[in-house]
Amino acid sequence: MSSSVSTTDLITDRLVLRSWTPDEVAAVLDGARPAHWAADFPAEGDHVIAGLFADHPAWLGPYGHRQIVERDSGLVVGSIGLFWPPSDGAVELGYGVVASRRGRGYAPEAARALTAFAFTAPDVRGVHATVELSNPPSIRVLEKAGFHRTHTDAEQGTARYDAAPPARD
Repeated sequence: MSSSVSTTDLITDRLVLRSWTPDEVAAVLDGARPAHWAADFPAEGDHVIAGLFADHPAWLGPYGHRQIVERDSGLVVGSIGLFWPPSDGAVELGYGVVASRRGRGYAPEAARALTAFAFTAPDVRGVHATVELSNPPSIRVLEKAGFHRTHTDAEQGTARYDAAPPARD
């Protein structure tokens, strides 16, 4: 892998979920192309999120947004994040994987890991995601990650999916 793994990284079977660095945020905003990014990273959503970090510094904290890195190649292939801080004990999850890496199960794998991590925060009692009904692949990601539809807003064309909190001892 091109970069070292830190103690704040979340490790899955095939991925490392690594916090964004200021240099990587600047690279997205400036249109730079670091060598450790997949050829089609960043996607449009990554540009949007990077542009919002200045207004939402907590998104760069330990429970915020992360890059999705393939362990085998060391390449950044997407991003995933929690929209921090929690509101009424709940936090929203957002994610995206670049087109060249879709269909490999990376998004549900990353979503399961970050959701489990979110539930370790003292103020988090719920994790949810809102998805457009016109985006069946994103719906499948949430279902594969263990989320369940709890609300549909036909007028907005969206559905809310919630993750069940882990069982407490």
